[in-house]
Amino acid sequence: QGELAESGGGLVQPGGSLRLSCAASRTIYGYYMTWHRQAPGKERELVAGITGGGRTNYLDSVKGRFTISRDNAKNTIYLQMNSVKYEGTAVYYCKSAWGSWGQGTQVTVSS
Repeated sequence: QGELAESGGGLVQPGGSLRLSCAASRTIYGYYMTWHRQAPGKERELVAGITGGGRTNYLDSVKGRFTISRDNAKNTIYLQMNSVKYEGTAVYYCKSAWGSWGQGTQVTVSS
């Protein structure tokens, strides 16, 4: 089916930036790809999505601060996170339209 592997998580201060990557073991060409997050005690939520053609959608609370992008040649999607807030602390997962989830990468926003 194709596995996904996230990377790039870590500790970031409020207002800082972080870039997450999600590498697929198969081609992502033409597939809708998404980033989700799950904060402690909360349900997993969709953060951003990108179609095969490059159209994007975002959770309202991250619009203007987060940017999702893709590199089909590298079978990788990215999530550029700027001006991060405390409520951005969560495990971030990528998901493919073929149904695979990554293992998640922890993002902790703390001063």
